[in-house]
Amino acid sequence: MSQLRLLPSWLGARASRLLAPHDVQMFNRPSRSSGPPATFPSGKRGGSSSYMEEMYFAWLENPQSVHKSWDSFFRKANEEATCDPAQPPFPETRPAVSSRTETSKLVEDHLAVQSLIRAYQIRGHHVAQLDPLGILDADLDSFVPSDLITTIDKLAFYDLREADLDKEFQLPTTTFIGGSEHTLSLREIIRRLESTYCQHIGLEFMFINDVEQCQWIRKKFETPGVMQFSSEEKRTLLARLVRSMRFEDFLARKWSSEKRFGLEGCEVMIPALKTIIDKSSEMGIENVILGMPHRGRLNVLANVIRKDLEQIFCQFDPKLEAADEGSGDVKYHLGMYHERINRVTNRNITLSLVANPSHLEAVDPVVQGKTKAEQFYRGDAQGKKVMSILVHGDAAFAGQGVVYETFHLSDLPSYTTNGTVHVVVNNQRLCPFFLLLQIGFTTDPRMARSSPYPTDVARVVNAPIFHVNADDPEAVIYVCSVAAEWRNTFNKDVVVDLVCYRRRGHNEMDEPMFTQPLMYKQIHRQVPVLKKYADKLITEGTVTLQEFEEEIAKYDRICEEAYGRSKDKKILHIKHWLDSPWPGFFNVDGEPKSMTCPATGIPEDVLTHIGEVASSVPLEDFKIHTGLSRILRGRADMTKKQTVDWALAEYMAFGSLLKEGIHVRLSGQDVERGTFSHRHHVLHDQEVDRRTCVPMNHLWPDQAPYTVCNSSLSEYGVLGFELGYAMASPNALVLWEAQFGDFHNTAQCIIDQFISTGQAKWVRHNGIVLLLPHGMEGMGPEHSSARPERFLQMSNDDSDAYPVFTEDFEVSQLYDCNWIVVNCSTPANYFHVLRRQVLLPFRKPLIIFTPKSLLRHPEAKSSFDQMVSGSHLSPAKVWLKRYPVQPQIQSWGTSFQRVISEDGPAAQAPEQVRRLIFCTGKVYYDLVKERSSQGLEEQVAITRLEQISPFPFDLIKTEAEKYPGAELVWCQEEHKNMGYYDYISPRFMTILSRARPIWYVGRDPAAAPATGNRNTHLVSLKKFLDTAFNLQVFEGKTF
Repeated sequence: MSQLRLLPSWLGARASRLLAPHDVQMFNRPSRSSGPPATFPSGKRGGSSSYMEEMYFAWLENPQSVHKSWDSFFRKANEEATCDPAQPPFPETRPAVSSRTETSKLVEDHLAVQSLIRAYQIRGHHVAQLDPLGILDADLDSFVPSDLITTIDKLAFYDLREADLDKEFQLPTTTFIGGSEHTLSLREIIRRLESTYCQHIGLEFMFINDVEQCQWIRKKFETPGVMQFSSEEKRTLLARLVRSMRFEDFLARKWSSEKRFGLEGCEVMIPALKTIIDKSSEMGIENVILGMPHRGRLNVLANVIRKDLEQIFCQFDPKLEAADEGSGDVKYHLGMYHERINRVTNRNITLSLVANPSHLEAVDPVVQGKTKAEQFYRGDAQGKKVMSILVHGDAAFAGQGVVYETFHLSDLPSYTTNGTVHVVVNNQRLCPFFLLLQIGFTTDPRMARSSPYPTDVARVVNAPIFHVNADDPEAVIYVCSVAAEWRNTFNKDVVVDLVCYRRRGHNEMDEPMFTQPLMYKQIHRQVPVLKKYADKLITEGTVTLQEFEEEIAKYDRICEEAYGRSKDKKILHIKHWLDSPWPGFFNVDGEPKSMTCPATGIPEDVLTHIGEVASSVPLEDFKIHTGLSRILRGRADMTKKQTVDWALAEYMAFGSLLKEGIHVRLSGQDVERGTFSHRHHVLHDQEVDRRTCVPMNHLWPDQAPYTVCNSSLSEYGVLGFELGYAMASPNALVLWEAQFGDFHNTAQCIIDQFISTGQAKWVRHNGIVLLLPHGMEGMGPEHSSARPERFLQMSNDDSDAYPVFTEDFEVSQLYDCNWIVVNCSTPANYFHVLRRQVLLPFRKPLIIFTPKSLLRHPEAKSSFDQMVSGSHLSPAKVWLKRYPVQPQIQSWGTSFQRVISEDGPAAQAPEQVRRLIFCTGKVYYDLVKERSSQGLEEQVAITRLEQISPFPFDLIKTEAEKYPGAELVWCQEEHKNMGYYDYISPRFMTILSRARPIWYVGRDPAAAPATGNRNTHLVSLKKFLDTAFNLQVFEGKTF
């Protein structure tokens, strides 16, 4: 006890011996900063001495009365005092005041050192040497955080002195800089912190709220000697750099005036990506899906994916003819799929680089969706077999909103891919205060973002960010290895920020000196990274100059031989660049195995069984809401009466496909319940929190799984995700539902660049289904129109080409189109079109304008008779047989009806019909009601156009010929400059040989899709309904 009571005196003496003066050379080195210094809590010492003393004396009385950190510190100090052979026996006296002061100083010094260590961990990246050009190495003190010891005078921030530099300090458990040592001198502590946090690697991770994860990162980077490479690893790295740089050099020599968006200035990205793949393969990954913009894509295809060089080189041949496979795309947008052996791990690895348009980050959610699907089909719920890598440009990473949307999907249960490695090719320096730097085209960073780093968006999901100088290949490789290990350990996102430059400007035709003259003067003087690294290895004896030159000659020879073979290529086949093949679905030539589609009806007992499950709760002791009980009773009643409404028809379509082994996935905002509270595919226990039931997954023991998931409030990201999900397999029905139809506006990039054009550009079939609630119902401009005119304008069927009607015309027409656009008016037709989507021998995107008021309309119901299996007579055969009277729906069998004919009194005497109204969707029910009120059932026939695109020329011709004396009218509830009229009018003219006009009835042209005034809505509705049934309105008019 006597020794404990005089411990402060001993500590004071011990401290005095450690504070011997030394001549110090402080750490004057290049540095940088990207923001004002942050304040550091408890960094400076002030009036805390008495507090420290009280803590110590409280510990003397009762060690448990203080925090365990204080207890640990005082015990360790006591052990050192006890073990000191020079320490004399202690008399049992209370310490003097001076001894207590020395004790508090020692404690405060240790706390100051702990604060210093934490400061480097938090803010060391601000002064890291990340710029390969060295432009920002000078005059940056104003940007350097004040709590980093960059000069000798900054020790004063912690109330430390130069004399303290050789004093020994106990290291806290939150650092690994000591390795096996528990104490280090202040000088060595600062040196090791600088070595870890302020050299060519800048770490941002202290914002992560998981202590274990922070400790893991500290250990990976702080432990002395961790960044050591064997000679073999260095030689491999050099060889990969040779391939990366010489590939770009070869293209520059052969095609100097061609755009190729080369990788010059960031050649290290190739070994970086290969390292991520190698490490991931070592940890069990078998499938890697990549997405990236155009910069460096050809190099990645050649040296990472391993596409044949001659197929890349022949893309530069202007005389190469394109195969008849679509429009194709420029070479630096194309994708690739390849299975090979990873040479480092000797394990199979499948690599897929997803094709991407010039919309730089648009591919991000697509890659994530494809990755999620591959994980799902492999049963890889933890992401141990399939992972994604996304490569970004710095400007796009900071500026494109879809990056943020994609990050916010990363940890959602139905969207997570269990971690992605993000690699940012950062063409600019990280600080926003320098005006001569690169961004997307010519904008400087100050004008490009408000955040210090382009990678700051990743902080929202607690993803660690590793900045690294791209001219230090070994630092890059180590960071990438750690990043891959992080992803496969914690299943979370991670960002690698490669700070580099563009040697040739935005593209090879661009002159960067116009806008960044000083930077490009420095770039022109910059020694390439390959030469730097080769000189380093030659100097240290890892390779010889001869070996290095032989490696270069070897790859140059490979390129020349491939170039010679590329001249033999005469035809460019886009299918050789397919990023998502479906083995076995098409024949060997990539064509459908047949051009027929089976009937889509199902047995009555299957319909009944699905209806019974849809109206029940499969789980015991599961209490549902009373309002939902009424809905289920209604379903049960409809099942007994063998009728279906919209929701039940959808249920039966999904359920029947699940029975046939087809996975169904429905995603979007509020899809579990349905925007209009009609679906209720997920039941919630009213008494047990978070207990849910999905009856659709209780239909049959061996059924396929059904996934229904409410998405985040995102359209761009989520639709892209579902598109990627649908890419993975043709044997699935993947649907995205907009909360309201016009919400697809914010996903327009995905629709335009991927869904509408994907097959034409990349020979990529996709069966994604878009459910877009649509209808003019007085709800205002923003919740009315799904903008059908946009989809129809992008449809590729020719309005002026008179088709040849063959027996397989219906299916052939579907095969030739770029997508299918429908507006169903009956639940049965909705049922059939969903099933047809999977039963077709190919895949096309399907756009469905779904109803709102029809969900509960008493007339909008179908019977089982319209959905059961039965004889099927194709519409083409109907036309070829020239029926004098159009048969009723039931006589066609049960398949999707592209056109639904009039089946009332007008159809019995077609020669007496004065007007034939064509329409689509909900307006049919308004027309029928108005016709009945005016008593015109025999004089006016109404035909519904259910499939709008591709246009059913054959059936429209049949309808028009059936009513030879009738005026032809197109009626729509949308405004004239919107909706369908501009699409259908020229096609009617073509099929009628311009012999009869097709008159327009509907709302007048307008700027907004709908009115916000309920009365105005009703007035305009009555006006065009009156016009539709005014049989004299078009008399005397010319078309």
